[in-house]
Amino acid sequence: MTDKPLRVDIAVCTFRREALAETLASLARLIVPPGVRLRVIVADNDAEPSAHARVEAAAAHLSMDVLYVHCPAGNISIARNACLDQADADFIAFVDDDETVEPHWLDRLLAEAARSEADVVLGPVRALYRADAPGWMRQGDFHATRPVWVKGEIRTGYTCNVLMRLAAPALAARRFDLSLGRSGGEDTAFFDQVHQAGGRIAFASDAWVNEPVPSSRASFTWLAQRRLRMGQTHGRLLAERHDGAARMSAAVLAAGKCATCLAGAGALAFLPVRRNRLLLRGLLHAGVIGGLFGARAIEPYGLEAAAR
Repeated sequence: MTDKPLRVDIAVCTFRREALAETLASLARLIVPPGVRLRVIVADNDAEPSAHARVEAAAAHLSMDVLYVHCPAGNISIARNACLDQADADFIAFVDDDETVEPHWLDRLLAEAARSEADVVLGPVRALYRADAPGWMRQGDFHATRPVWVKGEIRTGYTCNVLMRLAAPALAARRFDLSLGRSGGEDTAFFDQVHQAGGRIAFASDAWVNEPVPSSRASFTWLAQRRLRMGQTHGRLLAERHDGAARMSAAVLAAGKCATCLAGAGALAFLPVRRNRLLLRGLLHAGVIGGLFGARAIEPYGLEAAAR
């Protein structure tokens, strides 16, 4: 009698991105652990099924089943939820449509899930910079993605490199917030709720994916907008748990942190990596203040989608 195979669905949400073909090609190069059966779910978030032909062409080179889902339009939470709705496996993994995975990526995520028995396992994202990217940006590696630890634990996450245990109680019937599907931050809110429900989040430091940084993102302006939006998301999460004096106290704390960061940036004006890191941190705290009091969320990803 043979053991039942471990099933993993790999989800890729896409919107008019040619790099999707490279993402799917990297999945074809995966070294699949023994006893693991894979399926790929591609959720096309365009109004028209523009990725269908690209997915069909890539499927011919994949040794696993491929499911294409058309889920319009222009809201990433709709696409992420479509993947969860279609998932029929023990685990679901998410990667972005402009990333490529390394051959042992999935093996290492699964190994950490088995070792830690965590409900969610995050992996790191390596930023690949163009030669014309600013030197301070490449030196400081401002676009790389890794989790943040607070008092020894990871309290939220991201969908650009993650494995989730679908049977975990903290994940049962949970979906991404549609109201955040244009501004971004839907993944931060999702994993924050998983943590609040008792879910455990671990990190597989060697489960790498790679993400090229296009010229449109290789600027301080783009990074500033991203940090401000991240702060808004965190502020909204705080506002859901605090009101009255507690909310005001959180705003005062964020304002103090913002002022400290900006003062530090001024003192380090001639050290661009440290200066810009502090400026961006200050903008994150400014976003927290806005989120605490219901400031309208910026929609950087909606603008990028329109441009593409």
